Amino acid sequence: LIARLLREKGICEFAEAARLLRADYPQARFQLLGRFDSNPGALGPEDVARWQQEGLIEYLGETDDVRPFLRACTVYVLPSWREGMPRTVMEAMAIGRAVVTTDVPGCRETVVDQENGFLVPARDPQALAAAMRRFIEALVLAVSMGAASRVLAERRFDVRQVNREMLRAMATEGPAVFTLYPKIATL
Repeated sequence: LIARLLREKGICEFAEAARLLRADYPQARFQLLGRFDSNPGALGPEDVARWQQEGLIEYLGETDDVRPFLRACTVYVLPSWREGMPRTVMEAMAIGRAVVTTDVPGCRETVVDQENGFLVPARDPQALAAAMRRFIEALVLAVSMGAASRVLAERRFDVRQVNREMLRAMATEGPAVFTLYPKIATL
């Protein structure tokens, strides 16, 4: 999980899902990367330290370059309660990682459920753990869904494609702007 350390990013649910899975899968690693924040919904260093002491998560600190961390993981998890379009999920997909995220606006636009990952309800550590368990028990699923993530990222989120769509939208709206403001058009 890569996120600012805010409750709304689902970090508590991530830690609880790790707790649910730890006994059956002691070899599984649950890693957290991100900076502490001054937001009122922020988690404190004591929260993260407690989870580390319990052996639930590994806190990796913060970084300006997430790529090596994404390359080193098997599955990317973002159990956020709400998002715009989550950049970390798109970055994970671009690197070819399977994704577990929540079925909320923004997140759900990145995952085709059971194709490149799993969508789970927000604030539901049991459902999150169940989705994570599927990858722990079938690593081949992480590989195939990771490949599907890469294909989906190229198809949906390629910057050239996004730019073409934006230019096309501006071109269709452009004449209306000039019609409404003819003097601006002559400048």
